[in-house]
Amino acid sequence: MESRVPTSFLSRRRLHALRAEHDHRPVRSSWLGLTGARPAIVGLVGVALLASGCSAGGEENAREVTNDSTASAVAEEDELAEQETEAEGDRVEVSGPTTTFLPDVGVDFSTDGGVSSGNAGVDVIEDPSAAENLPSTLSGLDWPTDWGRRTVEDWEEFLAGLGGSDPRDGIPPIDTPVFETVALASQWLGPREPGALVTVDGESRFYPLSILTRHEIVNDAFGDVPVAVTFCPLCNTALAFDRRVDGETLRFGVSGLLRNSDLVMWDESTTSLWQQITGEAVVGQYAGTELAILPTSIVSFSQFAENFPEGRSLAAESAFGRQSYGVNPYVGYSSSQRPFLFNGDVDERLPALARVIGVDTQDGARAYSFAAAQESGVINDAIGDTPVVIFAGGETADALDQQVIGISEAIGTGLALDPVVEGETLTFTPGSEPGTFTDEQTGSTWSIVGLATEGPLAGTQLGTVVHRNEFWFAWQAFFGPDTLFES
Repeated sequence: MESRVPTSFLSRRRLHALRAEHDHRPVRSSWLGLTGARPAIVGLVGVALLASGCSAGGEENAREVTNDSTASAVAEEDELAEQETEAEGDRVEVSGPTTTFLPDVGVDFSTDGGVSSGNAGVDVIEDPSAAENLPSTLSGLDWPTDWGRRTVEDWEEFLAGLGGSDPRDGIPPIDTPVFETVALASQWLGPREPGALVTVDGESRFYPLSILTRHEIVNDAFGDVPVAVTFCPLCNTALAFDRRVDGETLRFGVSGLLRNSDLVMWDESTTSLWQQITGEAVVGQYAGTELAILPTSIVSFSQFAENFPEGRSLAAESAFGRQSYGVNPYVGYSSSQRPFLFNGDVDERLPALARVIGVDTQDGARAYSFAAAQESGVINDAIGDTPVVIFAGGETADALDQQVIGISEAIGTGLALDPVVEGETLTFTPGSEPGTFTDEQTGSTWSIVGLATEGPLAGTQLGTVVHRNEFWFAWQAFFGPDTLFES
């Protein structure tokens, strides 16, 4: 096949276009204070210094900053050019149709699925006068939210991720997604490009994190099932939900608020506020309601393509086009020492931004260190009466590390799967080839996503246990530090 450079690896011209785009788009405050290059910040610093003009030498200092910034930008472009050269030909070799698909997200969906309001089983605080005593972060919001209903005791837990009197959808969700075949996606996605794998009723789709970092929510549909695919970059949490509550299909957006650094969503019907990491409404009419979570994992594009060749990938044409994606707006975040806009304590057994495979079952929750899982390859475990197996391996890139996502540091893939097949709990060991696994009962070979590729069980797909690949600080803030697995 003809060799191409994936579009995600931006050329200098496209980088300039992206920077210009950032200058005219709301800048999330989480970009401030992080290490790494952020083009928008250079402009902000320069304007601030030039505007002050009240201190001696202010203009001279501003000129020095501008000159330094220009030199830094040139060096940055040269580095990106070298990365482009490195990335040439680094893509998944796939043959097949190059077509797109538009799911029908505007139909009347079945009212049989989803959840009933108030299903979370938590206490809801009823306080009709709450709107009169909100902290400044919330009191200035001109929203019709029912502030008199909440499950959060302390209003101060909510922090502003975006400024303004109405920051809703300042980070714009995708409401009309477009999907493309694996062959078409391979023209611009590198093999290590990370994405959220979501499977509903046997259909699997890939949502590149290079797109989700800039939109955070995709309001999608799998047939007659309305789905919200979400990603919080500050927590590295990817989760998909059934969008139905009491038979009504909700449209979700980015509220601009954060709680424990995690994305707080809002629904367009009631302006209730929803915690992304749990899927629970924490303020508003739906307070005490928990969305149904759908099987979601973070895998590389090559792992998706190899295991689901008939699957579809979210296309860049869903929003800004290929030239706008592939560059990480949170450069250096995953290697920083402290999470952004997080005021809680962190259990020091793991670094705050160490990744974990957080598993949440009806029998309890447990977090498996990503590093430990990568070292062992397999962890056979049980949470109460629920058997779980952790598969780890591969070269999946870190979406929140280097500036070019597709060739960022390799952190691998970590999934939680259901090891029960036809009533028997299988025990797994690493396979003879990297990224493969073998069950002791039948000797079948399994892929990283739990698909049996050889042996008596070939063609069998393990179920996905609800899990997340979030940072340790976020997991322990919501599920507690005592949930850490220690072999």
